[in-house]
Amino acid sequence: VIKCKAAVAWEAGKPLSIEEVEVAPPKAHEVRIKIVATAVCHTDAYTLSGADPEGCFPVILGHEGAGIVESVGEGVTKVKPGDTVIPLYIPQCGECKFCKNPKTNLCQKIRVTQGKGLMPDGTSRFTCKGKQIYHFMGTSTFSEYTVVADISVAKIDAAAPLDKVCLLGCGISTGYGAVINTAKVEHGSTCAVFGLGGVGLAVIMGCKVAGASRIIGIDINKDKFAKAKEFGATECINPQDFKKPIQEVLVEMTDGGVDYSFECIGNVGVMRAALEACHKGWGVSVIVGVAASGQEISTRPFQLVTGRTWKGTAFGGWKSVDSVPKLVTDYMSKKIKVDEFVTHNLPFDKVNEAFELMHSGK
Repeated sequence: VIKCKAAVAWEAGKPLSIEEVEVAPPKAHEVRIKIVATAVCHTDAYTLSGADPEGCFPVILGHEGAGIVESVGEGVTKVKPGDTVIPLYIPQCGECKFCKNPKTNLCQKIRVTQGKGLMPDGTSRFTCKGKQIYHFMGTSTFSEYTVVADISVAKIDAAAPLDKVCLLGCGISTGYGAVINTAKVEHGSTCAVFGLGGVGLAVIMGCKVAGASRIIGIDINKDKFAKAKEFGATECINPQDFKKPIQEVLVEMTDGGVDYSFECIGNVGVMRAALEACHKGWGVSVIVGVAASGQEISTRPFQLVTGRTWKGTAFGGWKSVDSVPKLVTDYMSKKIKVDEFVTHNLPFDKVNEAFELMHSGK
């Protein structure tokens, strides 16, 4: 058993608490990882807020991390102690019907136990002050050591800087993949990106890599426009600057609507606007943002009858174990940006400050 620091969420709506936790050794087909770097994501904040119906407390949050394998349980063949890895919240077992289907990346092998905050055998590897602590998204990267299933880990280039590539564990991969895998944006396309946070910037980067000729960034925080343009946005607009709905503005700006739109916020009203900003006959809108539990989307069916397509994406459609190492390689060869997404570096015990910076849009 390893004793180490972790940020424990004891209950919903309260700040995280830095505690000494005990991390049990990995069982069969499990891997214990020394986490070197982790990022904060709105999904962690969503669960911490208490709005997540799958949220269990007390829990160790975090799902964008990178680290070094410390030890492995019996039967683990893909990684060994000393390997550099990224934990994966969508695993890839290679055996379930989802993994065998090229149309999806949603491996279901450990979905039920992962959703309950437990390892595949139905137990936890974390204890603190004599209490069992739940896992989160199969990763729990807000701990100096964590245990994950062996199908939830990608071995990556040992030379990769972990304080950068940890971001490929969620946000950057999600936005970039939404463009490359889900929408399959073509050269010369016109695209609209709703929400210019980390995921939205990754979408913009993907649109640029795909050769889109026009990339319109949309956000109510105009402080995000400069960064969006650095990533490849050709123009940025603020919905608050217009009297009419933003979809009408976009349809006018683009002679009938955009070829592709991406919703990167998780707001069902914006999801409707993103669809209705698409061009009749061929426009495709991709939902990337995660809406709160119980919310529903709506539009007039005629929007779809007249040739628009509504799609969704999880982790950008990447089959995780196969794809994350390649994304790291693409970063190392400067095909995709990662460094530019990092705004702040904080010591682990300032994790609550990191959430405050995220909520303030900084």
